[in-house]
Amino acid sequence: MIKRILIVCSLFMLLGNVASAKVTHLNYKATFGIFGKVGTIKNILTQNDKTYRIDTKVKLAGLAKALMGGQVEKYVSQGHMKDGLMISDSYTMTSTKKDKIVKKEYKIHHNAKYVTKRYRKWIKGKLVKDYTNKLKFYAKDDLLTLYFNLGTAVKEKGKTYHFKAVGLEKQNGKVNITVPSDAKNKSYKKDLGKDAVLYAKALIHQKNFRKKKGDILLAIDKDGFIKKSVIKDVLMYGDAKLIRTK
Repeated sequence: MIKRILIVCSLFMLLGNVASAKVTHLNYKATFGIFGKVGTIKNILTQNDKTYRIDTKVKLAGLAKALMGGQVEKYVSQGHMKDGLMISDSYTMTSTKKDKIVKKEYKIHHNAKYVTKRYRKWIKGKLVKDYTNKLKFYAKDDLLTLYFNLGTAVKEKGKTYHFKAVGLEKQNGKVNITVPSDAKNKSYKKDLGKDAVLYAKALIHQKNFRKKKGDILLAIDKDGFIKKSVIKDVLMYGDAKLIRTK
């Protein structure tokens, strides 16, 4: 549970428009209700006019680290630029825990409009699983590019936007992002602070987040990056929060 909260938070911290930056570093800490600090997230975006690369590393801390055996998650998104937006060509998720490594590699075939996923698992250095399958949906985004691109793709207040992202097979890639009207910002400011330039809400369709329908509240800083995000009342444990430290 704690690992899922931390990973999902890390994927939503990247909302913003960073087209003018060639190399950007973003650091965050994650807290989870009664458990306090549960981890840190470090991100590096390397970008030019034609290509980009996003590297994200999620490390557990405190009780979460002890419970999960020091598990570390790494995400890498690589692709090309088109009309100022990042278009994903590949997305890799790697999980390391003690003597076990799990890697999921996605390849996006834009011309034929399909996505393949290769799953591999090693235990004590021995490959025990290796298979490739085709996803049931096609998307130009993965989870990282989706939220980097939202700074330019989502602008109109009082509207819900519908996206698809590689890495969310259980919900066929679907992600809904709502930007509240100014009249509805009061509840967001209570949880996220009053000095954000934009507020938004993302809906995750996973059973672990059924409380409050899995809504993730987002506050965007002046430079276009996430300043703070909150998942309200996760089961009985309290709020999961992501706070920018750099």
